Amino acid sequence: MKSYITAASDTVTSNTKSVWGLSTAHLVTDIYSPVLPAIMPLLIAQEGYTYFLAGLIITVYNLTSSFMQPVVGWAYDTRGIAVHVSISVLMSAVFISIIGVVTDYTLVLVCAGLAALGHAFFHPSALGTVSRLTQDASRGRITSYFVVGGNLGFAIGPICAGVVVGFFGLPGLVFLAVPGIIMAVVLRTVLPPPPSRPPKVSALKTPAGGKASLRPVAVLVAASALRAWAIFASVAYLPTFLTTRGFDLVTANLLVSGMLLAGVIGQVVGGTISDRYGRKEYTLVGLVAAIPLFYLFLATDGILSLAVLMIFGFTLWSTFSVTVAMGHELMPRSVGLISGLMLGLAVGAGGMGVAATGYIADAFTLNVGLFTIPLPVIAAVLLFLAVPYPWKMLRRITRPAP
Repeated sequence: MKSYITAASDTVTSNTKSVWGLSTAHLVTDIYSPVLPAIMPLLIAQEGYTYFLAGLIITVYNLTSSFMQPVVGWAYDTRGIAVHVSISVLMSAVFISIIGVVTDYTLVLVCAGLAALGHAFFHPSALGTVSRLTQDASRGRITSYFVVGGNLGFAIGPICAGVVVGFFGLPGLVFLAVPGIIMAVVLRTVLPPPPSRPPKVSALKTPAGGKASLRPVAVLVAASALRAWAIFASVAYLPTFLTTRGFDLVTANLLVSGMLLAGVIGQVVGGTISDRYGRKEYTLVGLVAAIPLFYLFLATDGILSLAVLMIFGFTLWSTFSVTVAMGHELMPRSVGLISGLMLGLAVGAGGMGVAATGYIADAFTLNVGLFTIPLPVIAAVLLFLAVPYPWKMLRRITRPAP
């Protein structure tokens, strides 16, 4: 009995280490996601691109990544077709990096699309592996380990791009391929080929007693897109808002990065708490708490305002990995597809909502535009309430005594 417990413990430890390894790969992969917006000023100044042409490069990347991920996930689930994560990391690294030396605009668009395809290949198969290594009792916590890697990569990507192009100009972007190449070699060495069959997750029963269908998944993805709208609108417009409060642009961007890093910590905390008290419960509490926090940030100034901004980032982002775990439990035989929907389609659709916030800011003022950011969060709360995912704490409270 003792040897069995020891073996089980060793397996859990090994699985956790594997997930942290994939989280590191996620960090490296997502370093390349924000590179194009970071180098846009140089593309305009040195290559002579108009705002439209420079913006189109980013649009090609975002649309390809967002809408290909569900397709890649479907192929992974139904056909056992998956690209080894080492290849996906390599594609992202190489094709983003050579944009710095490619001069033909059409080739730049092709490189952006291929880099985005590598990004799309990564998430469904990597999250499928994470799901396969995870037990239901710790799914929220373990999933958060993987997700935070991508968040960190997204946060440091612009810094890495800024350093290399600052020293070497656009051609220096090729040096950014180095961490991706190294990670691809490591992954190729330590990770087995992707499974020929989709990973299995314990089937989740709805309150009605049947397995969840596509309808609750659609509601979950829609709610996640609304949350992504609020997140990306905050990231997009808060630096400008903070400059109106007297901060220089560098400090303003560092404060927003601090908000994102607080969210990284929040995801680990939120995933762990959701394992014990319920994923639906934690998601609703986190989103509801974020609404007054954002308004408090707008209504105050000084240290108090900045402290509230960090807590807002912690609270709002802490629900992200929790809802990814919910998706895996709602679609236990389609973890690739739901991973693509949650990290691809929902995030991409939410990103498009940023334009609506910008339109409001143009029509009125930036303050009015910021005031509307919690509105999609309110709508997300209503949709998450409607997802037929079983309650955990509520069920314990209402369960009749024996």
